[in-house]
Amino acid sequence: MSDLSTNHKKPKLKGEEEGDEEEAANVSCREEQEEVLVALVEHRSNEIERFKNHISNYQTKLIEAERSLRDSKAKLAQLRGVPLKTLRNVNGDEKDYVSPSPSKTLKPCDTSDHPRGSSSSISKTKTFVVKQKSESSNIKASGDRNRGTKRKFEQKEHKELIRLIGRNSSPTTIKCHTSNQISSQHKRKLRSLILCPVNEQLFATSSLDGMVSLWQLQPGRLAASLLSTTDCLSRKQRRWAEDMAWHPSGKSIFSVYTADDGDSQISILNLNKTRGVTFLENKPHVKGIINNIKFMPWKNTCFVTGGSDHAVVLWNESDDEENKWKSKTLHRNLHSAAVMGVDGMRNKNIVLSVGADKRICGFDVQVGRADYKHQIDYKCMSVLSNPCDFNLFMVQSGEPEKQLRLFDIRLRKTELHSFGWKQDSSESQSALINQSWSPDGLYITSGSVDPVIHVFDIRYNACKPTQSIKAHQKRVFQAEWHYSQPLIISISSDLNIGLHKIS
Repeated sequence: MSDLSTNHKKPKLKGEEEGDEEEAANVSCREEQEEVLVALVEHRSNEIERFKNHISNYQTKLIEAERSLRDSKAKLAQLRGVPLKTLRNVNGDEKDYVSPSPSKTLKPCDTSDHPRGSSSSISKTKTFVVKQKSESSNIKASGDRNRGTKRKFEQKEHKELIRLIGRNSSPTTIKCHTSNQISSQHKRKLRSLILCPVNEQLFATSSLDGMVSLWQLQPGRLAASLLSTTDCLSRKQRRWAEDMAWHPSGKSIFSVYTADDGDSQISILNLNKTRGVTFLENKPHVKGIINNIKFMPWKNTCFVTGGSDHAVVLWNESDDEENKWKSKTLHRNLHSAAVMGVDGMRNKNIVLSVGADKRICGFDVQVGRADYKHQIDYKCMSVLSNPCDFNLFMVQSGEPEKQLRLFDIRLRKTELHSFGWKQDSSESQSALINQSWSPDGLYITSGSVDPVIHVFDIRYNACKPTQSIKAHQKRVFQAEWHYSQPLIISISSDLNIGLHKIS
């Protein structure tokens, strides 16, 4: 009986061993399938990223092709003697385009390094080198001011970019094909560079000599012509403009000065009329330099100034009389030091301000109180809202190798990403260095105390620049990304203007 019992148990043990082997084989098979699927998912994800990059490249090429088509049609019209205005309707959003009066056949200057005329030939508010051809465009530009501004806002649509920040382990670089430097013809260091919001060929520069120069890009060439230079020194102290901003209609340029000794705080360089520079009577800032001026990206025309008196002031255009502006102090107590930069969020009436007190504030104009507060560990020097993602903004800080910080207006006290650069020339961080967003909101260009332009891809997960472009002989104050042309325009303490063709 014992033998039978023993023989009966042996097949059972063998069956259990076979079952264990089968189960182990199934587990091994599942692991292999999982590995294959994981590899497939990773492959598909990389493939999608490649397709996205291809789409972005083709969109850039499409924009360039459309621009080339416009240029060709313009040349054809010029050859046939057809008015250029009839060919503006290449895209539907440009059919009502009205060029501001600075683009009316202005007599250009040679951009060589010859010296400008003596100071005795420059009157206090007189503009020279400007030759008007017709007064009819003045009326047209004035009548279409509101329509042009509204059209600009209609073109803006929110794009979700925050989810892309820091997602890529490798950067997507831009190509800088050629560069050209032209003399700014300013006598002292340049301070500001701004682009005309309605005429893609115009830009303006200012410097410590108090002059504001109007420039026109030459079609088909990497060059620019000087159209006019205007004395914009303040009335009493004869100070230069600390910052400039172009009116959304393109008809005038606003400059800010200082609040000390009762001097003029705001000037308006009227580009449509011969009367030149006017100064606003309102003086809401109580002391110190007015560091920044920005027109808000809202339907109603208004701008904001931030000053060394800790104040942020909102200026609204008066409906009663032209060049009359009503000022309203939004706050004086949210900052305990100089307000260094201001900007506006597109999706809400929120005014961003950053200061030397390391604070970042978002003030809701409609509610009348601070909606966003944050403080970092270094002083803040400027702020820029993203042109595409209406919740994203950038702050320039004084921390070495971590100068640029990204934030989401919806998240309190949360930094999304930071990046910066090493400096060879100096360890100090200059508030005169400025940044610019690319039109697609994915890149930031920045000046530097070194003679290079730093480029950052917000999708890159590293903290260093995507690339650095050798641009000048001395420090680069600003590198402005053109909003409709494959072009970066830069200004430097070498007194030159850099034009850089990119793709």
